Amino acid sequence: MSSSIYGKLAFTNLKNNRKTYVPYILTSILTVMMYYIMDALSRSSSIVDPSLQSVLLCAVGVIMIFAVIFLFYTNSFLIKRRKKEIGVYNILGMGKRHIAQMLVVETVVTAVISIGAGLVFGIIFSKFMYLALIKLLHYDVRMEFEVSGTSIRYTLILFVAIFLMTLVFNLFQIQVSNPVELLHGGNQGEKEPKTKRIMTVFGVIMLAVGYYIALTVEQPLAAIQAFFVAVVCVILGTYALFTSGSIAILKGLRKNKKFYYQAKNFSAVSGMIYRMKQNAVGLANICILSTMVLVMISTTISLYVGMEDVLRTRYPREFEAKTNVSSPEADQAIDRIIEEEMADAGVEPKSVLRYHDGSMTAVRQEDGFQLLQFGNYAEEDTTEIILIPLEDYNRMEGEEGSLAPDEVYAYSTGEDWGGDSVKIGDKTYRVTKELKNLQIDPKNAQNMMSSYFFIFSDAGQIQELLENVYEDSGMQEDWVEQVSTINYRVVFDLEGDEEDCLNVMRAIQSRVEGEVNAAFCESRELSREEFYYLYGGLLFIGIYLGALFLMATVLIMYYKQISEGYDDRERYQIMQKVGMSKREVKGAIRSQVLLVFFLPLVTAVVHITVAFDVITKLLAVLNLTNVSLFLSCTIATVIVFAVFYGIVFSLTAREYYKIVN
Repeated sequence: MSSSIYGKLAFTNLKNNRKTYVPYILTSILTVMMYYIMDALSRSSSIVDPSLQSVLLCAVGVIMIFAVIFLFYTNSFLIKRRKKEIGVYNILGMGKRHIAQMLVVETVVTAVISIGAGLVFGIIFSKFMYLALIKLLHYDVRMEFEVSGTSIRYTLILFVAIFLMTLVFNLFQIQVSNPVELLHGGNQGEKEPKTKRIMTVFGVIMLAVGYYIALTVEQPLAAIQAFFVAVVCVILGTYALFTSGSIAILKGLRKNKKFYYQAKNFSAVSGMIYRMKQNAVGLANICILSTMVLVMISTTISLYVGMEDVLRTRYPREFEAKTNVSSPEADQAIDRIIEEEMADAGVEPKSVLRYHDGSMTAVRQEDGFQLLQFGNYAEEDTTEIILIPLEDYNRMEGEEGSLAPDEVYAYSTGEDWGGDSVKIGDKTYRVTKELKNLQIDPKNAQNMMSSYFFIFSDAGQIQELLENVYEDSGMQEDWVEQVSTINYRVVFDLEGDEEDCLNVMRAIQSRVEGEVNAAFCESRELSREEFYYLYGGLLFIGIYLGALFLMATVLIMYYKQISEGYDDRERYQIMQKVGMSKREVKGAIRSQVLLVFFLPLVTAVVHITVAFDVITKLLAVLNLTNVSLFLSCTIATVIVFAVFYGIVFSLTAREYYKIVN
């Protein structure tokens, strides 16, 4: 057979199957384009912030995994739809070697168009993405547009490998099939599927475990690892219930004679039972992708919109200067530097708090706290205790209280301690007063975790406790010196011209960190740029990956409609021949399609509703404690997504109706 015939056949086949191949090529182009843009951004010499680079690199990895899975999945759908056509070629005399050559040409054509166009559009639109990222960062990072040769090379390697893998898979499918199997390949799954009770029970258990973890986790830091465990359980449960649980439910509906023996219900339920075996995975994919889109977009928008809340949670005061090794000389040096710089700049401090403290990790017990050298804050009973001398407390709060050596005041940012005594380490102290508030850290039910403050009669007791905890740590001496010594802090807000305030904070930070031993400064305004880099980058990635997953959802929905249409066309034609009117047929089609395609959306909304509490705790780790803001963003995201989902569904459903009619 002439070699030129393979090219003609390949182009003819692509043209005849354009209803399925054009969307596949378009999504391949978009995937190539989005991978190149993200890889080029991550390698840009203009991006020097490490947190932003880390976020972009993680996104590159996600897109790489997505590209492999998604393109392989859609290719398997295409080859399945074409098995009958290939079987006809085989029966008409084309050997499997000739069919393989034809498939090679088709794959090469598809790959060249997809990769070539994807790179061209990637280079063109990368400038737009650069500008969008700069806009989200709120700062001029002076990014210069550049075409990354390294990114082009890695994009070529990745997608050539993917198309090669799909070709090998297709050739294997043809090689192991006989002509009869190929002729009926597009109709696999037509036998009524069996009810897999074990798989259904497994799905229920996995979903229940995932939901239980999401609903019961308490500590925000524990939520990090719990969230990923819950995600795995929910994904496994979703796939199991869509593939087996859905069949069990449909067969249960069939046993309900009053419901089943109605024209539209009869055809819809019976059709769904036969179709669910081959389409359940697609529905589960739509559900998981929809959930991912909702979670990513709602969380990243919340973090970005709530930036001021994030900064105020992280930095209750505008500025803090601290030394980890307090001494009269170091304390006086910090005070002197602040006063000098304030006077020079003409800026007034307000709400000034000066105090010494010692902090330790501890495990809360029934009668007190076990002090630790190191702590795992993911554990439910692990907390932080802060010890403050009475002299500093009286000065800050304007009181004149007194304490005996065995007495303390107690305060918690969350629930009150509530006991008459407390054991700290190996000593027990009498709690003479439960404080209702403390200027250092006011009560806040939305705090990431509760901290406990104890006011001691003098600093010597605090120093002794610290030394006893860390004396046998085995760590380096300079580290032990810092953690076992009382800290000195000065925190305050500023009043004056905004530019003058920024300049004085920079000046204080430079001098304190340069002149005082083991000292550093933190500032809300000086950290603002860093936070915008991180959370602006997260929002950019959230929208970017959300668009990518949304594209996948649309394509899966489209392919499912096409597949359902071809599979159902003959069945509905038979129904009309045996007496069903066109109106009844259309009603049956509508009820089946609506139920099947909105089931993933409803399930996704249920998933995100159950996960809401654990996600709020994850956001608390990122300093966003405004639950109402996240709730508003989540509701808005769900509504917008549902509207978009409905529009896409209605457009793809038209193709289904055309094929069936």
